Amino acid sequence: MVVSGRLLRRESPRLRRQLEDSLSGIVQNVCEGSGRAGGDRPALYRYALGSLREVNGILLAAVAFGWLAEAPMAAERDRLGGILFGLQRG
Repeated sequence: MVVSGRLLRRESPRLRRQLEDSLSGIVQNVCEGSGRAGGDRPALYRYALGSLREVNGILLAAVAFGWLAEAPMAAERDRLGGILFGLQRG
């Protein structure tokens, strides 16, 4: 993701900031959700999944604009998406 961040810094600072915010949102919501019990825990994992989807969208846009040849770490993002999907279901 470092290469993506560097490239987006040059091509679109706004998208780079959104990418950083979304990546940070994944981490923050997973950390907060792991420390919670009860009804809001799945919601926090759902928010993390939403942030991951934002990351995917930003990377796909960067590919569409020709800034990246391909979206990096696709297998890892898919795996994390599967984990978060399971967690948000409770």
